[in-house]
Amino acid sequence: MGSKYQKSVRGLLTLWAFMLEVTLILVFFFFTSYETSVKEQKKLMRTYRDFQDVIIMAILGLGFLNTSLRRHCWSSVAFNLFMLALGVQLTVLVDGFLNQLSLRKMVLNLSSIQISTMSATSVLISVGVILGKVNLLQLLLMTLIEVTAFSATRMVGKEVFNMDNHVSMMYIHVFAACFGLTVACCLPKPLPNAAEDKDQTATSPSLFSMLGTLFLWMFWPSFNSALLDVPDEKKKALFNTYYALAVSMVTAISVSALAHPQGKINMVCLQRMLDLHDTYGVQYTFGLPGLLGGLTNIVLMALQVKWTKISMLGYQILTDSGAFSFTIIMGVGSGLLTGLLLNLKIWKSPHVVNYFNDQTFWKFPHLAVGY
Repeated sequence: MGSKYQKSVRGLLTLWAFMLEVTLILVFFFFTSYETSVKEQKKLMRTYRDFQDVIIMAILGLGFLNTSLRRHCWSSVAFNLFMLALGVQLTVLVDGFLNQLSLRKMVLNLSSIQISTMSATSVLISVGVILGKVNLLQLLLMTLIEVTAFSATRMVGKEVFNMDNHVSMMYIHVFAACFGLTVACCLPKPLPNAAEDKDQTATSPSLFSMLGTLFLWMFWPSFNSALLDVPDEKKKALFNTYYALAVSMVTAISVSALAHPQGKINMVCLQRMLDLHDTYGVQYTFGLPGLLGGLTNIVLMALQVKWTKISMLGYQILTDSGAFSFTIIMGVGSGLLTGLLLNLKIWKSPHVVNYFNDQTFWKFPHLAVGY
């Protein structure tokens, strides 16, 4: 058995991070420019509030959502911000190059940054499955692969399956959940006995986790309607999201109480039932709702086609099902590749004894040294 202490990733992390940032700066300098039209300036003021809502949801909502473990809070919030900052830079460039399929300069505006921020949240969702079991260097690699895979998935969905920008983004939940769960299946398991006490929730951290849930609850309508330009469509997305959130909240509490012998409410009742280690419950927070939403979208799109046009109905169902299935396949495939890569020893993965412990990654002067 090897040493229980964390192997230092100082040299590798610094090297990779600086090389990557220098590369991104050079690419931004030579291949991007800002939109300067008067029309864009007017649109900026109309869309900035949606942009702010998305940022708050990503940083505060998803950041504090993953803080329920008793010894793994700092890492959850800080690593979330690190991946978002890196993911947005990467997605802006990847989306730009994929959309124009050339190396000429891409024009950036608030809309492209907003879409990139939304796309980068795929990593913030996926990482909830494996937080506490990987180091920051591994998360850097995961960010590189996932944002590229999701951008490619959206491009294929729009070009091959004729998906609009809004629908292709709404599949982010099922993509990220499939990606994260597949990565988790590749990492060492089951959990050792030495880490079980750290893989437990505590009252104070759980309150911060509930705070993250409330941020997501408040700003989810903005996220779901951010890419819609038609006022009537935007209104329907806002209203329907509020209705869905309200129904989901009441139903979740009722079912949780029903599942417990004494009728007590448990924030992770479903995780224990599925017997799949998912650090922060991504499969039931994003995966299952995303699956239900994707199937519902296929049904609703089919109902919009006139029943007299049988061939058109069949084509619509085929393309919608193909887009949804392709999203799942890409999530699982890229997640499998990422999981296999993260298992390589060169990344100096945390020892299993050090799972779910902030002390593995942060300096705490008042605690014992050695980590």
